Amino acid sequence: MTKKIAISVPDDVAERLAEEPNVSAFITDSVRQRMAGERTRRALRQVGFRLSEEGLAKAGRTLDEAQARITPDLRAEAAALLSESSRGRLTVRD
Repeated sequence: MTKKIAISVPDDVAERLAEEPNVSAFITDSVRQRMAGERTRRALRQVGFRLSEEGLAKAGRTLDEAQARITPDLRAEAAALLSESSRGRLTVRD
């Protein structure tokens, strides 16, 4: 079941949405990702993790920095290792 709603968004968001062939699907996916993140944070809090906006922002920056260091060569090597391991042919390297 679906429900039609009208929303107001800032100009920059409207411009981004204008690029999407299916705005409803894009927004639905985005909201569902947000909901999944909220469920994850709630579950982590329930088992004792104390999450702060500052800590989450720092973790996000650390992840961005790590991803920026992934070179095309490193990505290709990782893909090759994954392929080898999925076929049971992985050899241990020094």
